[in-house]
Amino acid sequence: MPKFKATHVVLALLCIMYFITYIDRVNIGTAAGAIQRELNLTNTQLGLVFSAFAYPYLVFQVFGGWVGDRFGARRTLFACGLIWAVATILTGLVNGLFTLFLARLLLGFGEGATFPTATRAMQYWTPPSRRGFAQGLTHAFARLGNAVTPPFVALLVIAFSWRGSFVLLGLISLVWVLVWVWYFRNDPKDHSGITEEELAQLPVRKPGAKLQIPWKPLLARMWPVTLTYFCYGWTLWLYLNWLPLFFKNNFGLDLKSSALFASGVFFAGVVGDTLGGVISDHILRRTNNVRLARLSVTIGGFLGAFLSLLPLLYIHDVTLVALCLSAGFFFAELVIGPMWSIPMDIAPKYSGTAAGLMNTGSAAAAIVSPLVAGFVIDVTANWFLPFLMSMGLLLVGAACAFMMHPEKPFEEHEMVGGTAKLAPAE
Repeated sequence: MPKFKATHVVLALLCIMYFITYIDRVNIGTAAGAIQRELNLTNTQLGLVFSAFAYPYLVFQVFGGWVGDRFGARRTLFACGLIWAVATILTGLVNGLFTLFLARLLLGFGEGATFPTATRAMQYWTPPSRRGFAQGLTHAFARLGNAVTPPFVALLVIAFSWRGSFVLLGLISLVWVLVWVWYFRNDPKDHSGITEEELAQLPVRKPGAKLQIPWKPLLARMWPVTLTYFCYGWTLWLYLNWLPLFFKNNFGLDLKSSALFASGVFFAGVVGDTLGGVISDHILRRTNNVRLARLSVTIGGFLGAFLSLLPLLYIHDVTLVALCLSAGFFFAELVIGPMWSIPMDIAPKYSGTAAGLMNTGSAAAAIVSPLVAGFVIDVTANWFLPFLMSMGLLLVGAACAFMMHPEKPFEEHEMVGGTAKLAPAE
């Protein structure tokens, strides 16, 4: 029996984590119809519930990234996993709007540090030339979670009720937590299964003094990345939260049919995530131009998504609408691989914190996007309008991408008078 490389196993564990976390955060979209009926919620209240996840998720992006940098990915993801698993189980035990809101808050608290900390893990477990691929692949598994969630949760709801579905999914999360803490090590050279060949391809982890984050220069470098990612996140969270209900309510489909349409759209994102990272890495290897490798795919993704959604102004056939939404999601997801590589390009020593700063943009969008969508639907009864509104954000995102500079990393800083100064880039 062939022995699996430790680097491949770690990447597989991270892929499974992304898969599980996205199931646990978007399962409520599929179960929303049953929850809405039992708890007697309006669309605006449901939008508030959708956004509850994002408040602590936003707060813990930067703090969670710092924790991952400070204490390592092994302990940080272990603690996060315990919290999000418990939150998922508790969602199945709620008795009203308030307790449902609190359960989703707890889920956001648990998942807030996961992706920045996973980036920290990849920093030392992934060769620099494969960062785009690793980020694209892990996020492809997140989108795979999106894709399988509608039909899978629909079956669980039918078989065990919506409450039982949340309890079962929470227990699955606990299994991953135990496997992660048993297998992973912060430093690859401390892993008993690592080979010398693998270590030769990985960045060297340099132990040193207590990590001091150069906040001012890091913020100055990352804010354009955060703003660009907010524009992507607006469309992402619109899809994640409202797509199953969009098909169900706008076209009068039953739960299973709407879940299948939503699943088809999300599968397009799986391909987009993987392909975006592969293309970005390919351009980097061919040109050795980091800016071209990251920005060309990012801007192309934004513009492709905009053009794909444009026909929604004129067509209303369910099959054609699904195809347009699928194409839009495919192009939007091309952005993921290069965008999540940028924090590692800019700030390799502080990649967890930098990734947290970037993902703050998506977390902010996760608050605003579902609230705006729910309010617009209640006021206008138009389920197309929120998707049309996201087209403007896609154009803004394409424009903002030009302000990002992944080709200018800083690897060390000097503290002068308590202020961080950038060392010249090599």
